[in-house]
Amino acid sequence: MDIAVCVKQIPSADAPVDLDPNTFLLRREGEPVLDDSDTHGIEMALRLAEASGGEVTLISMVADGASAGLRSALAMGAARAVVVSDPALSGSDALGTAKVIAAVVRRLGVGLLITATESSDGYTGTLPVQVAELLDWPALTYVTEAGTEGGTLQVRRQTDLGTDEVRCEPPAVLSVTAGAVEPRYPSLRGIMAARQKPIDQLTLADLGIEPSTVGAAGARQEVLSLAVAPLPSAGEVVIDEGEGHEAILAALTRWKVI
Repeated sequence: MDIAVCVKQIPSADAPVDLDPNTFLLRREGEPVLDDSDTHGIEMALRLAEASGGEVTLISMVADGASAGLRSALAMGAARAVVVSDPALSGSDALGTAKVIAAVVRRLGVGLLITATESSDGYTGTLPVQVAELLDWPALTYVTEAGTEGGTLQVRRQTDLGTDEVRCEPPAVLSVTAGAVEPRYPSLRGIMAARQKPIDQLTLADLGIEPSTVGAAGARQEVLSLAVAPLPSAGEVVIDEGEGHEAILAALTRWKVI
């Protein structure tokens, strides 16, 4: 079974957070790195592909054609990558991103899409189910274990009450929780091989997507302002000169604790 994995290229955690003062968007300058949360989905995809004899293709979306963050994922064992790059993608919200990912999945014709639960720079957690809805595929979320038996997906997913064991016929979308599997370290051979693996560049026109439906033009949400969160006050300082207990009792009374 051929599998696609959503991977996001984000600014390095070592770089200071820099927002555009006009759009309030995160500046994505400099060489991007692979979002660490995606490594768990890549590892799960590689294990499933190795068991079924399929291939793993990475899908990434950027506005400027960057692909440096994908090399470490290719070194882990993915066969190739597809990067959707178009200036019109700048400012995309989660739904706009989902439209692009769904279009790439249809183009690839894979039977399974794996994602992280949420990205480290967005934290919306909505992309997996949005892509599943656009594809009309079942969404198996918060997956901690996955395997196949006779072509049927068997997954264990985390819930508020414990775990669910679910069986599903592919195609499907799986979102993998961080820590579900231990990502492998790329070998020297894998790192060398990654340099030769293909990274296909696609535009919105290649996918038949109108620029007005994605990016800032198609976003359903807009940041209007930003404000610095106020620092917590130092609180009340009481110098105990033998009557400190009275100040404590007064405070507890004021807070209606007693």
